[in-house]
Order: sequence, then structure tokens, then C-alpha cells
Amino acid sequence: MPATSPATPHALRFAPAILFLSQSAGAVTRSLHGEQLSLDEARPLRDDVSTDEITPLPILTHYDDKLGRYPYTGFRSGDDATPIGTDAIGTHGVEVVVAGKRYGKGSSREHSPAAEKLAGVRLVIAESFERIYRQNADNIGLFTSTDFGLVERIQAGEAIALADLVAGRDALAAAILRSGGLLRFGQQHMRDITVAPEVVETRPRTLFEKIVARHALATDLTEAHPAPGDGAFVRADWRFIHEYYTGMAAHMLHATFGRPLALYEPGSIIVFEDHTSYVEESPAHVRGGLVPNVHRMVEAQREFAAAYALRSHRTLSEVEAASDDGSNVAGISHAMVAEHYALPGQLVVGTDSHTPHSGALGCVAFGVGTTDMANAFVTGAVRLTVPQSLRIVLEGRVPAGVTAKDIVLHLLSQPFIRSGGGLGKVFEFCGEAIAGLSTDERATLTNMTAELGGFTGIVAPDAETVRFLRERRGIDFALEPWMHSDEGARYAGTLRVDCAGVPPMVARPGDPGNGLPLAEIHEPIRIDIAYGGSCTAGKREDFDHYHAVLRWAADRGLRVAPNVELFLQFGTTAVRDHCIAQGYMDAFEAVGARMLQPSCGACGNCGPGGSTSRDQVTVSAINRNFPGRGGPGQVWLASPPTVAASAIAGELVSFETLRQRHP
Repeated sequence: MPATSPATPHALRFAPAILFLSQSAGAVTRSLHGEQLSLDEARPLRDDVSTDEITPLPILTHYDDKLGRYPYTGFRSGDDATPIGTDAIGTHGVEVVVAGKRYGKGSSREHSPAAEKLAGVRLVIAESFERIYRQNADNIGLFTSTDFGLVERIQAGEAIALADLVAGRDALAAAILRSGGLLRFGQQHMRDITVAPEVVETRPRTLFEKIVARHALATDLTEAHPAPGDGAFVRADWRFIHEYYTGMAAHMLHATFGRPLALYEPGSIIVFEDHTSYVEESPAHVRGGLVPNVHRMVEAQREFAAAYALRSHRTLSEVEAASDDGSNVAGISHAMVAEHYALPGQLVVGTDSHTPHSGALGCVAFGVGTTDMANAFVTGAVRLTVPQSLRIVLEGRVPAGVTAKDIVLHLLSQPFIRSGGGLGKVFEFCGEAIAGLSTDERATLTNMTAELGGFTGIVAPDAETVRFLRERRGIDFALEPWMHSDEGARYAGTLRVDCAGVPPMVARPGDPGNGLPLAEIHEPIRIDIAYGGSCTAGKREDFDHYHAVLRWAADRGLRVAPNVELFLQFGTTAVRDHCIAQGYMDAFEAVGARMLQPSCGACGNCGPGGSTSRDQVTVSAINRNFPGRGGPGQVWLASPPTVAASAIAGELVSFETLRQRHP
């Protein structure tokens, strides 16, 4: 695996032919085949190249050297062309790749930089990078740079000094790259680490800073009390992983350290099987002949969990669920962590970009890559570059019919966010509107910090948090006096949103940032598929929203529109049980919805609800709609009420519009 590469020499020379990920498919093809384009000839470069494009989801069934065949096979350019095929990068000897802003956005899958490096890529140059992608690249020794001046130097055949390749990076990132990756760095520098005693601070601090200070570790290369911009290690209260990452983590750990492993505090490791229970109904996997690969990947996780007696939750297939006695407790990892594990003031890490979900409870929760988690398994230490915080003040009262999903789609459409202003930041949500939101709705905001480009999202715990813990988990939690941000704490900036003026929102296909008010769409947008589910929109209160619309429709004899399929997928078994107890299933059945057991499902293009052809249009309550995610068709993002209303109407409409059509 890439993480075991040797330490890096003082200077590197790269092949002069550079692959430009351009907005022109022709420029991509020309540079791929060795034509030496200038930077100006390649512009404009593609912004927002997502990990879904670098390694489409079916590729994630590989967790070894086979990944090197597939980088950029989902990359789209020009008129929606996909100019880079299987084996193209290795065949053409590509060592340097150049792209635009926010490279590596989306999923935290380390498969993407691993596929690049295994194909022979040694350096990615981009205007800016998503945090998790760049950290994953560091961890396996893949260089990343924002210095476009390197392009001409490389094309001229100049050897690039290591100091130039790590310029501008924090000391920890530079040390990891010099060591050849995180696991080798850990072997050299992390034998003796301890939680540092918390220093009494006189300056005002954010809640995020206070929690990190309580979990910071002292090492020989990192400060015990890091400041924003510093590289640091922290001890997590909970570490969790799911089946798309465990096989890769086990492979690299056993290759590096042998068997058996000595895991650090295995009682605080949680293993989730939450993506693949519907894989036999996933068109992408069935058509690609990948179902056997998925079964091997799942079995690799089960073997690892059994070998080290790790706590596990497994979602069941429909056949298994039909015979279950109700004792199986499972669901999407993020929702499960909030329902069963995370507490205010804790620190949680998971191998998924939507780990910030649990920040709604007032803890620090963030996603990491496979190598980060592998290192954390054996050392207990989790790497981060301490971020700055943004204060997101949600003012006013949220109007009836508007949800947290609408608020976050509104935020995503703002120029500051679209230009990368939130990259790597902590999003601290506060204000009058937050005080009035339930924990489930707060979790929608913190969950989609991933789409906002942030490090994590957090909401200070309050009486609503205490209510949630008592009613959902049977815990009488006592808030401690320190669990808030201090008056005068430092922020990189403040964004204010008048929630009273936020309407029902949607996001056009291609990117969650393509948001606009639903009322501004003046031509009918027909739909073929409506999907309600995922970690973002499969929570209890999301299903309250689905039910409110569909009960109204059923009472008027309305059903899902002809030629439209409606899928509703529970986020956890507790959500399913809530719907049964509340009598919701009658309305869902009456309108013709297909109910799905807890799983990530169509959100990850791994189950019913995904499209099967390019001409299909989906309205979905999931969190992201990057090209290829959710199938080959077009995916519009919307709130749970809008998804349900659109399923009945057969086109994109709000619940209010649907009611006006059927007085």
C-alpha cells in the first residue's frame, strides 16, 4: 500500500508531461497523451473535482493495488465527457496532475489519493484542496501543492526541492511527507504519547478549542496546546469505521505491523456495516459485476472485527429484517453514533466526511481517512491541523414549511461559501433560529458541514440537547459550565442568515452549491425518482416531515404520480420503530412508497433509489449530488417535505404549492 513507501529524498524530478484537468475535454485528452500544454492553454481548469469523480463508488470495492487502474474514471469535462478511461494514468506515465479550486471535495474516501499514487501520480497541484483529501494524500506520501509556479519548472525538467513541495504546510504535515506517510511517521515519533494537562487559559476560547485542549496529546513533534494552523494529535473518545474502509485499514496495518495487532483501547472502536445491505439491487454494482467484490470487502471487515472482538452494528437485508425479532440495533453510522455514543464535550472521529453529524450534540466530530484511522487504531492518536472557526449566526424564526435542509442549501449558495471561504473551518452554529431547532434538525446542519467545505460543525449543548439525550437515550446528562464559547472568542469571520427569509430551496444537479429558491424555477421539472433517506434525511424528524405530506396526500386519495418511484429509507432501526409506533406506515403504503431498511443505499449509489440512465431525473433529500453520485441521471437536492410533495406531483414542487393545487 502507499503508506509503506520509503522516506522521501531531498529533491524530486517529475515527468514533464502534465495532465491538466481542464474544462475542455480536448485539452484533457491532449495532455493525457503527452502533449506539453502551457497552463494558459489548459485553462480554464475544472473546479470542484470530487472524490466521486476520482474514484467512482463501484471502484471502492477494491482496497489494494487494483485501485491504480481507475483514477479519474468518473471525471467529467466539456460537454459532460468522461475522457479518462481505465488504466489511462499508468499507461501514459502521468506523474503530475493540475486542477482548479476545491480539489478532492466530497467523500472522505482515501481510495482517491491511493488510486492516484498507485497509478504513478506523485504530485497534485490545485488552487485549493478539501481538507480530508489533502490530509489523506499527506498520509500516504502523495504531494499536493497550491504553487502553480511549479508547472513551468517541472515542464523544464527541473528537480523540485522537497522544501518547495511542502512550502506553506504546517510542520507536522511536512514531517509526515518527509517520513513517507503517517504509519512510518508513527513508527518513528509516536511511541510515547500522553494526554497533555490542560492549561488554564485566560483568553476567551471557542467551544471547539476547549474540547480540543481537553483531548490534545504531547508528542516530540507537536505542541501539547496547539494554536490554529498548528499540526496536532488528539485522543478520541470514539473511533468508528465502516465496510468501505476496514479492509484497506486492515491490509495496511497487517502489512506494516504484522499479526496480531495491539489495538489501542479497542472498546472505544465501533465497526458499522451500513452501506451494502442492498448491493444486490444496486445497478452500478450488478451491471459492473461488482457484487462479489462487495461481499469480499464486507467479509474482510467481519473478519477484522471478529479477530479483535470489536463492537459492531450490522444493517440487515430485507430478508434478514423480516425474520429479525427486533433485537438488531443498526443503521447509518453517523446517526447511530448520535443515537448511542457521542456526548457533549467528547471528541469523535470516523472514516466518513459526514462524521460532523454528531456535532449537533456539542461534541467535536470530524472525518478522517483510512490511514488516519489505521494509525489511530494502534496509537490512539488522531491527526489534525487545528482549524479556525466561523460563527454562523442563524437569526429570526424559521418559517413553517422550511427545514434545516433549506437553510444549509441557502448557505451553500452564498458566494463566500462557493468561493471556498469555509474550507477547513469549524462552523459554529448559533443564534435565535438554532435555539428553536431540534437536535435532529441541528444534525442536518452539522452533517452538511462536509458540503460547506468545513472541518466540522458544532452547536453548543443546551436544554434541547439534554432533552434529546433523555428522551432518545435515557441519559440524564448534566451540562458543565465550560460547555460554550466564551464572549470575545476569536473567529475567522461571522456569517449571518435571516432564517425568516429563507424559502424552500433546491440545488441544481452537479453540486450541492447550485442552490436556488424553488419558487425561482418557472418551468416544470419532471421527476422519475424521489428518494428520502441518508444520514442527512433519514432521522426521526425527517420522517415526521415525510409523513405530514404523505398523510395529507393519502387523506385526499392522492398517490405517487404515475411513472414516479418514491423510496423512503430509514436511517436507523430506531427511526423505523418510531414510524411504526406512530402509525406512519399506513400513509406511506397508501401513497405507494417503497420502504427500505436502514442503510446508506442510494445516497452512495449502492441500492434502490439510484438512477439507471442519463435521462432520469431524481429529487433527493441526500447531502450531495456530484456527477455520478446516485446514478448516471440528474439529481436535484431538496428538503424532506419537498421530496415527498414532488413525488405526489410528479415534478419539483413545495408542499405549499401541492396544497394549492388540491384545495
